[in-house]
Amino acid sequence: MTLPQVFITRRLPTQLQRLEEIANVEVWTKRQPPPYEVLLEKVKKVNGLLCLLSDRIDRHLLEGGMSLRAISQMAVGYDNIDIGAATARGIPVGHTPGVLTDATADLTWALLMVAARRIVEADRFVRAGEWQTWEPDLLLGPNIAGATLGIIGFGRIGQAMARRAKGFDMRVVYTSKHRCDLELEQKLDVEFTNFETLLQLSDFVTIHTPLSPETDGLFAENEFALMKKSAILINTSRGAIINPNALYKALSSGEIAGAAIDVTEPEPIPTDSPLLTLDNLIITPHIGSASFQTREKMASMAIDNLIAGLKGERLPNCVNPEIYEL
Repeated sequence: MTLPQVFITRRLPTQLQRLEEIANVEVWTKRQPPPYEVLLEKVKKVNGLLCLLSDRIDRHLLEGGMSLRAISQMAVGYDNIDIGAATARGIPVGHTPGVLTDATADLTWALLMVAARRIVEADRFVRAGEWQTWEPDLLLGPNIAGATLGIIGFGRIGQAMARRAKGFDMRVVYTSKHRCDLELEQKLDVEFTNFETLLQLSDFVTIHTPLSPETDGLFAENEFALMKKSAILINTSRGAIINPNALYKALSSGEIAGAAIDVTEPEPIPTDSPLLTLDNLIITPHIGSASFQTREKMASMAIDNLIAGLKGERLPNCVNPEIYEL
């Protein structure tokens, strides 16, 4: 019996034995993602594709995948995949929801604290030999305890942030496409409000909404103008939600006090970006889910999805389940 062919677009932090028992597996081993032209060629010959957020899976590519039975993405988000085109071709698309909630919330909270207490600046200060004595006004930052946290997007990660904020006696306000039920609001001690009011109220603003046509460029000059001058913005969602030029202007002019981001637009951030010149901006390289346990679980879930798709079974975590009704 001829085994199905599978292409994996990067080395995974887990064993591939389960997949190799039922398929011929090729792994792209270079650090950089496979170029689009390589993906175009690979997809013509494979039955299964396991990809990452950095891979562009568009309509043109899918049209060449005549033998594709399933696409499995090792990520929660899937804005890099043309879901409509995949559905039209009857290709199920899998993702890995739920598994990275706490890891991403942990990183978000770490960025909030590091930005507030200016830890990165302080480390550079010491390493540069600038630490001469204790100074009353050295590297001052805002209190976290008792401050107001504004959460944009109140799904799993947004709610995890609210739980963490309770330990710091913070007032938590949130805005979301859909308001959660009153019982959950009372349990988490949060207040629902609109986007503009949240920006005006919050000492810290953290973004946890998916990238969509509605949220693309959500933060631009007008939004920064609504925020407190002492406010700090954190983004561990998608880079394109923040206009990078507007972010630079807001930070460099003192319109807001600081920001900490794990995602950029574009990604990775160009080495000549003016954002890299700012001391009041912290940038990490998209490591929201980067714990050993989380990444291994994500890879395992992605493999589960792909194995199910190759066998003609329903994907455990399917983005477009409507294909099973067709």
